[in-house]
Amino acid sequence: MGLGAAAQETPFERSAGKQSATYAECIAFYKDLDMRSPRLSIREMGMSDAGYPYHVVLYSNDGVADPGAWHRQHKLVILINNGIHPGEPDGIDASMLLLRDLVAGKISLPDNIALAVIPLYNIGGALNRTSFSRVNQNGPESYGFRGNAQNLDLNRDFTKNDSRSARSFAQIFHLVDPEIQIDNHVSDGADYQYTMTLLATQWNKLGGELGVFLHDVYGPALTAGMEKKGWPMTPYVEFEAGNPDRGWDGFYDEPRYSSGYAALWHTVAFMPETHMLKPFKDRVQATYSLMTVMIAQASLHATEIIGMRKHDIAADQDSSRLSLDWKVDTTRWDELNFKGYSAETKTSAITGMPRLYYDRSKPFEKKVRFYDYFAADASADVPAAYVIPQGWHAVTDLLALNGVRMRRLLHDTLMTVETYHIAGFESYPRAYEKHHKNTAIKVTTDQEPIHFLKGDFIITTGQPARRFLVEMLEPTGEDSYFAWNFFDAILQQKEGYSDYRWEDVAEVWIKDHPDVMAALEEKKKSDSAFARNARAQLNFVYHRSPWYEPAHLRYPVYRLQ
Repeated sequence: MGLGAAAQETPFERSAGKQSATYAECIAFYKDLDMRSPRLSIREMGMSDAGYPYHVVLYSNDGVADPGAWHRQHKLVILINNGIHPGEPDGIDASMLLLRDLVAGKISLPDNIALAVIPLYNIGGALNRTSFSRVNQNGPESYGFRGNAQNLDLNRDFTKNDSRSARSFAQIFHLVDPEIQIDNHVSDGADYQYTMTLLATQWNKLGGELGVFLHDVYGPALTAGMEKKGWPMTPYVEFEAGNPDRGWDGFYDEPRYSSGYAALWHTVAFMPETHMLKPFKDRVQATYSLMTVMIAQASLHATEIIGMRKHDIAADQDSSRLSLDWKVDTTRWDELNFKGYSAETKTSAITGMPRLYYDRSKPFEKKVRFYDYFAADASADVPAAYVIPQGWHAVTDLLALNGVRMRRLLHDTLMTVETYHIAGFESYPRAYEKHHKNTAIKVTTDQEPIHFLKGDFIITTGQPARRFLVEMLEPTGEDSYFAWNFFDAILQQKEGYSDYRWEDVAEVWIKDHPDVMAALEEKKKSDSAFARNARAQLNFVYHRSPWYEPAHLRYPVYRLQ
């Protein structure tokens, strides 16, 4: 069935590129396409914090609307996410045009590609629609807000899952299991000549054959393809104070971000970032063009990408050590031909002091360094399994959400396990995305016999979620569950003592433990402040006694070797 006239134009087109579709207009548009084409279907999946359901649009040439079947057919699956920041709506409108043009036959999808599209992810933010929250941005006339219905930035929620939205995304992601993920954005920051910039999964962190392929083949092919379409493109720009002479570092995408989360599952992820100051019409058209280039290049290399992803997932199973953090290698870089504008200063009409501005009458091209080589900065040995007591259900629920295979103890069991004790950490002084995140985490290790209960969880690492498990459960991981405060209860001591009572008990106990008494005397000799502090000395003895609670500062995720 062909498209009727009423379905041919989007709100973006009807307004000559000035308006972005509302949430209601967007969903109605896809439902109409669903009625008109057997190749496209739209289904509800999951709930948002705003109380509205999520929709996923599924498109393949044979009309199969089952991602599992797509993989069995050896199709390369691309997941497109839009409106994670609804004030950056370019992808919302570009995807509507893309799917409409596929249905209409204006463009074609290669047979070895299947698409899954989230029309609008941050529904709560989209419903909070104004014309003023994006002061740096040139259009559209109205748009949504960055925060969701909980005022959360959903592009910081992919591991902590504070939102219903992120939990729904995880369900969608694991159903689709994409080889490639596209999460459409609009940039902030410097001014330059490009309409489109591209943030890709940091290729060293993605690792394996797929990481090298992204850096050496697929990424350059996307840049060349956009050049041919008249949209020159550069990596996402992050230089300071208007001066690109030093160049800039590649973006390190921790797992909290969409691209960092996808990398844990060996999915090649992109965040296209159109330039905020370019007209909305141009930004949407550039986003549309980039998606077509990504699809075309993915089709050319589909068999390679699918094979490399499978290889890298299998290779993880043989890796005894996995990286937890990365840092820029400043000894290596790629050279870019950057097209910018001269950064100048003039007197501010507001403050009367010098201010930065970009002089568009002075464009330039120059060679700059792009520091996109990263080295592992921290890593962890991978245990055979983790053991988590069932009381930590907030964590085990999130593991289950991400498809982690777990089994439960059938009987109370005494096991000798490797334990971590939290030796030091710092917490953000101000709330960040609803948390006071733990950083600079230091641990000590020990081997201890622990009595586990029937129903506690054994989680073997020999499964596709291996990398996800290590980054989430190792406490020193940048975005681990410990970092995001899921285990903060262990940081508080629950039992204590009255000094006068402990004096009596300790006096008797320490006579049978001369080693503790010797350590106490040695500490007093070496630390004059400690020698003058009676409370500190009582604590010293208490912490070495059987009355001190073993759960204090003991990380409740245990390692089996």
